[in-house]
Amino acid sequence: MSDYTVTITSAEEKALKTIMLDIKEWSTNSVKVRAEKATKEITTKLLEHCNANSITLATGVEAQIDQAYSLGLVKEATAEGSPAAGPGE
Repeated sequence: MSDYTVTITSAEEKALKTIMLDIKEWSTNSVKVRAEKATKEITTKLLEHCNANSITLATGVEAQIDQAYSLGLVKEATAEGSPAAGPGE
């Protein structure tokens, strides 16, 4: 499990407090929702690949994501090589 810290200005904090009750909760939820979307995309791609190539699918979501990496179906995003996920994606 990883922890991330986001630093915002006092003006940004004041602005956000006008539209949300808990900035940390909102930020955490946003990241978790996007991670779930990426997980679904990865596991779908892996399932299709494994079915098309008669490969045994790993058991469990974390193992399936690891398998997708090891098969070269996914890789970490880079500034040059991958489209950046924008807000809400």
